[in-house]
Amino acid sequence: MVALAGAVLACGANAEGLTAGRLGVLYNLDDAQSARVALFYAAQRRIPQDNVIGIHLPAAEAITPDAFAPIRTHALDQLPGAVQSLVLVWSRPYAVGCMSITAAFAAGYRAAFCKPGCVRTPPSPLFNTDGWLPVDTVGWWPAMLLPSSDPLMARELIKRGIAADGSKPPGTLYLARTTDETRNVRAATYGDVELMLSRRIRAKRISSPVHGDIEDAIGYFTGSKQVAELPQIHFRAGAIADHLTSSGGLMGGRDQMPALSWIAQGATATYGSVSEPCNYLEKFPNIRVLFEHYTHGETALEAYWKSVAMPGQGLFIGEPLSRPYSVHE
Repeated sequence: MVALAGAVLACGANAEGLTAGRLGVLYNLDDAQSARVALFYAAQRRIPQDNVIGIHLPAAEAITPDAFAPIRTHALDQLPGAVQSLVLVWSRPYAVGCMSITAAFAAGYRAAFCKPGCVRTPPSPLFNTDGWLPVDTVGWWPAMLLPSSDPLMARELIKRGIAADGSKPPGTLYLARTTDETRNVRAATYGDVELMLSRRIRAKRISSPVHGDIEDAIGYFTGSKQVAELPQIHFRAGAIADHLTSSGGLMGGRDQMPALSWIAQGATATYGSVSEPCNYLEKFPNIRVLFEHYTHGETALEAYWKSVAMPGQGLFIGEPLSRPYSVHE
């Protein structure tokens, strides 16, 4: 425990963290809303003009791996050498074959990361690591999707991320236990989360069904197909929330709540699978690792990526530069 805390403290204070100058902004040249949101985001976050790159993308939910490979190569070739992470400013495509598009941009398409889906897949070299120079150290460009199909929602998301910076929100991290046996597996970690984060943030275990409003959520984690209490949750700026389920990363939704619903409700970052992962804990955010890094001053993109040991099927969504906690805390 002491060793982990020390490592994370060092990471938080490290000058190698993600900054606006190290973030590449990719948008779809064939989508006017994507372009407008990308330019708004770059202006609001003061991202260098050379870091903002337009690319052509097909109008589809998923791209084939063969079609994706030259798109990725073309985009990465245009980015300045300082760029270490990406924000993808569009809503579709969100998958490459059975991989999420955020993981495919990060590592390139690799069938082993998602085929077959119901097995443990190759681990991420970024899981619970110190520092943040992923391109220089392991050749990965970790990405987060900033959905642009609803421009108003996108702008509100961007504003929340900026408002969160340095705010040290006094909210609560909620850990919801459900009766959904298959998707409730993360509940076994809740005690460890409370113990390890007790000096950093208030964590509270609750059980569904949830009665009454939840007024101060800086984090909300659960496991179910549909999060019935979602309308009752009021998020602080910078809040992170997700639900462990099979297809939360499908932006249009199917018979399960899409991860985008968390953003619509007021969360600043979320995560969901785009292909069947089964309920392996390694394929979903480790809440303790996520909030250890987040509360020590790392951005939403850094902390979220470091929290998933096997991210090939997982879509990271939100405002990547949100940083509610100071590196000096």
